[in-house]
Amino acid sequence: MNGRLASLDALRGCTVAAMLLVNDPGDWSHVYWPLEHASWNGCTPTDLVFPFFLFVLGVSVALAILPRLEQGVAPSALRNAALWRALRILALGVLINALAAWWLPGSDMRWPGVLQRIGACFAAVAMLAIYAPRRVWWVAIVALLVGYTVILLSGGTLEKWINIADRVDGAVFGHYAWERNAITGQVHDPEGLLSTLGAIASSLLGLCAGCWLRAGQTRRLLLAGLLALLLGASWSPWLPFNKNLWTPSFVLWTTGWATLALLAFHALIDRRGWPAWGRRFGINAIAAYAGSELMQILLPALGWQPPIYRHLFAGWMTPRFGPYLPSLAFAAAFVALWWLIVRAMDWRGIHLKL
Repeated sequence: MNGRLASLDALRGCTVAAMLLVNDPGDWSHVYWPLEHASWNGCTPTDLVFPFFLFVLGVSVALAILPRLEQGVAPSALRNAALWRALRILALGVLINALAAWWLPGSDMRWPGVLQRIGACFAAVAMLAIYAPRRVWWVAIVALLVGYTVILLSGGTLEKWINIADRVDGAVFGHYAWERNAITGQVHDPEGLLSTLGAIASSLLGLCAGCWLRAGQTRRLLLAGLLALLLGASWSPWLPFNKNLWTPSFVLWTTGWATLALLAFHALIDRRGWPAWGRRFGINAIAAYAGSELMQILLPALGWQPPIYRHLFAGWMTPRFGPYLPSLAFAAAFVALWWLIVRAMDWRGIHLKL
C-alpha cells in the first residue's frame, strides 16, 4: 500500500480543523473545558491535537518517502528534499512569530513554535527513514523515551519555570520564549528545545505505524494502540501526562489514541467507503494552519476582531446563552471560513506544499 490514502488526508485534515477550533476562540476567558489545554499535568481532548498531527507526520513519511526509496530514488535526493522542506517549515514559523511581534502591541519575538517543531520532527524522522533500518527506529524511540525520562527526573522537579526543560530554554532562547515570569525572569515554552525529544518520539511511532498500515497489518495497529495506552497510563503515576513538557507517558498515551484513530479512519474510509471528511484541510494542512495564524495576527492588529466578535456573536448571543457559546461559535465560524478557503483551493487544484 503506497501513495496517498484518503483516510490519512482525512485524519490530518480533522486534526488541522481541531487545531483551528482550539486556537481561535472568540474570548479566551470563556472556553469550554474540553477545548482548553490542561493547566499543567493532565491530558484534555485539546492536548491530543498536536500529538495527532506529529503522529500523522510520521505516517506520511512512511507512505511518501519509503516507497520512493524502494523504487531506487537516490537517498541523497530524498535527503535534500526533506531537509529543504523542513527548513522552509521552520522558517515560516519564525516569520509568523516575527510578524506577531511586529504587528501585535505588547508582543515579543519568540523563536520556538508549532511550525518550528513540525519542521524539526519531519527532518529527524525523514533522516531515520532514509538512512536507518527499522530496528534502529525502535532503538531511537526507546532511547528518546528513556533518555528524556532520565533528563527530566535529573532536573529535580517538573514544576513550571524551574524544571530542567524550562531552564534549558531560558539558557538557549533567553526571553524569546512563549512566557516569561515578570518577577523572576524565568521562561517557559510549550514547544521548547528539550521537549522536542518527546515530540520526535511521537513522530517516529507514527513512522512505524505507517509501515504497518502499508503492509496491511491492521491487527498490529490495534494491538500497538492498546499497548501504548496501557504503557502510558502505567508510566503516568511516576511521570505525569504533560503536554508542555511532552513527557514520555504523554507520548505513549497520545500515540495510543492516534493509532486507534488511524485504524478507525482506515477501516471506515479506505475499506468501507465512507466520505473522507476533512480531506480538504488535510491536503493543504500547512497552508491552512499558517494562513489561519496570519489571520489571527492580522485581525487584532487591524482592530477588526473585537467588533466582529461583539456584533456577530457576543452582542446578541451572550444575553440568551451566556458567554461560552458565542466564544465557541466564533471558533466554529473561523474553522468554517477556512474550510471554504481550502475547498476553493482544492476545486482549483491548488495544493500548497512547502
